[in-house]
Amino acid sequence: MEKTLYATMRALPGQEEHVASLLSALSKDVRAEPGNVRFVVYRLESDPAFFHVEETYRDQKAFEAHIAMPHGRRFNDAIKTLVEGGASTVVFLTAVN
Repeated sequence: MEKTLYATMRALPGQEEHVASLLSALSKDVRAEPGNVRFVVYRLESDPAFFHVEETYRDQKAFEAHIAMPHGRRFNDAIKTLVEGGASTVVFLTAVN
């Protein structure tokens, strides 16, 4: 069963482009993971400091491999001083159909 989630974060004032750059680099690494199905980064049109990331992995094992990747740890360490609350907010989803 696929593992799907979304993550949101708001860049601190003046850090919007830095966060966007970090997310762009992260997306290339995550999309190269063998278990990744989808990784799309969005910015809210009405608030470009707000980022929304949609992620889907082949299954739980692929997701666990993803969270063990060094590029994810580097990203999470880097945003500690760049986004509100020092981290993204992650929401796991379950398909209805």
